[in-house]
Amino acid sequence: MSATAKPLDIKHDRANAVFQVEVDGQECVLEYRLEGKTMVITHTGVPSPVAGRGIANLLTRKAVQCAEASGWKVHPACSYADTWFKRNTEFANLLV
Repeated sequence: MSATAKPLDIKHDRANAVFQVEVDGQECVLEYRLEGKTMVITHTGVPSPVAGRGIANLLTRKAVQCAEASGWKVHPACSYADTWFKRNTEFANLLV
């Protein structure tokens, strides 16, 4: 996402355990399940027409910030989230 791009309006649907945003008509999601006080990130999906714009990064950051604010730990069960944590070590204290 460029510095001049409009910020994404990422929605958190707690009832369905998903963070979602629509970009250029494409639904982008981060799905998780809550196990006690641990957010298990199970899937991050960004359709190819909008891939490469940093959307998965923003979805993951939003989810991790939500977990932190809620006092939860995070288990990055999907490969993208696992890689994200390796690149964003400032959130390592949230890992289970």
